[in-house]
Amino acid sequence: MTNISGSLSFSPDCLPLLVGSLPIEDHDEATRLMLEYTPEIPLWIQLPIYREEGMLYQFLPGMPGLKRRGDDFFIDTQSSSFEDELLAFYEDYMAFYDALQDYNLDSECRFALTDTTARGFSSFMKIISKLPNVPVSLKGQVTGPITMGIGVKDEAGKLLFYDERLRDVVIKQVAMNAAWQVRTLLALKSRQKPIIFFDEPGVVGFGSSTYISISREQIVESLGECIDAVHAAGGIAGIHICANGDWSLAFESGTDIINFDAWSFFDRVILYRDHLKDFILRGGILAWGIVPTSSPEHIEAASSEKLFEMWQGELEQIKALGIDERKILSQTLITPSCGTGSLDPAHALKVLELVRDLSCAIRKHYCL
Repeated sequence: MTNISGSLSFSPDCLPLLVGSLPIEDHDEATRLMLEYTPEIPLWIQLPIYREEGMLYQFLPGMPGLKRRGDDFFIDTQSSSFEDELLAFYEDYMAFYDALQDYNLDSECRFALTDTTARGFSSFMKIISKLPNVPVSLKGQVTGPITMGIGVKDEAGKLLFYDERLRDVVIKQVAMNAAWQVRTLLALKSRQKPIIFFDEPGVVGFGSSTYISISREQIVESLGECIDAVHAAGGIAGIHICANGDWSLAFESGTDIINFDAWSFFDRVILYRDHLKDFILRGGILAWGIVPTSSPEHIEAASSEKLFEMWQGELEQIKALGIDERKILSQTLITPSCGTGSLDPAHALKVLELVRDLSCAIRKHYCL
């Protein structure tokens, strides 16, 4: 098991944090809205209203053999230029990784986010650099290697994760994009290291008939390589999983933060008692996705008071594992259960309000 290393000096003390997406059209407006509700740990915002900012395509540019036809994209391994592109990819990977600690910001870097697919990142950098107050930390995100590997195909329709060579390309693409974000965010001022989340809904497919040939070792190793890259770059690593699955995979990955849907699946997560207890005792941070985003009805019915009561009940169950309350509180973040990009603006705004208000209520009650 990889040791937690990025979070040991970071005590979030139940601060609020958003997942990443909003249902609006203007990136500067999205950044300012995020700052209004969660200024302590700002993050760059994804706007899925734009096709280029879809969960998969947003982080694919730079991969060898990438082709797009209409709304479809794939890796063309039969292209006459693919082997040369593959060689160039690994050369760039080695050069970037070897110079990671001395990296100077370079918009031409293969692994950089650009305005073509991530305008929210440049908007974030511009606005955050002018803040009068120094935030606690800064957050970025990238689609994780499992979700990317089972979401993208080659020219024959085969999932990239099933091809050993292409799986390695996916892992290194994700890892270096995450590392690039860390090094770039370090150019801004914050009190703690930057946080990078790997969005990994694909992990929940492990063990199903669809992904029967994917081993748990492949999943843990894939996540571990990406997490190690974040640590090597000087950041804190998190995994966001917004559905139910085999939670031991996340606990064994070496991640510093696990963001789980506490609204829907706390009863499943708590079943992994030994993993959960060990994770917290080693310094791991729980990002409780307790503010619902799954349906307008749940959002409308929610209030910070009701969520506080629900969260306290979950807190008591973790305390019952033999963990000190203050330790749990110091290693807690409060988040939505998932992003709000698929909601209408009114419901998305209420989610932001609930995250802020719930965090405030918890911090006031426990004098954090």
